[in-house]
Amino acid sequence: MAKQHDYTSLIEWTGDRGQGTRTYRGYDRTWTIATPGKPPVACSNDPLLGGDPTLHNPEDLLLSSLSACHMLWYLHLASSAGIVVRGYRDQPVGVGESTPDGAGRFLRATLKPHILVQRGADLAKADAIHHEIHKVCFIARSVNFPVDYAATYEEVD
Repeated sequence: MAKQHDYTSLIEWTGDRGQGTRTYRGYDRTWTIATPGKPPVACSNDPLLGGDPTLHNPEDLLLSSLSACHMLWYLHLASSAGIVVRGYRDQPVGVGESTPDGAGRFLRATLKPHILVQRGADLAKADAIHHEIHKVCFIARSVNFPVDYAATYEEVD
């Protein structure tokens, strides 16, 4: 039987310049994310939509969450399979589209992990693990767009 989990977050808009949303260009698209016991994260809208390019936006956070979930499952499954991972770095790419009415969505994402494995590891087995992750990764199972991967491996001592 499945167990339910609650996740909480506090999203608070910080972009009032003194006039609220009186005019469309009169407010900032900034906010903070606060979760219990963790430092707040300053965020903004996508720069294409007038956001601050130095802050995380929802699209950054979704892509990063997808990548992090994949990584954590990869490490777990690799360990269980006897593959020693010494390093893992991903540079995922998400492809989105915006329609003329301003609506947007992700079309697909490709995870591109570069994984350092102990010399002598079975690279075919190490690569096969990726196919199992989408069966269990909380985030990947929750999104409605395809997620692919293009992993590279480097053997280290």
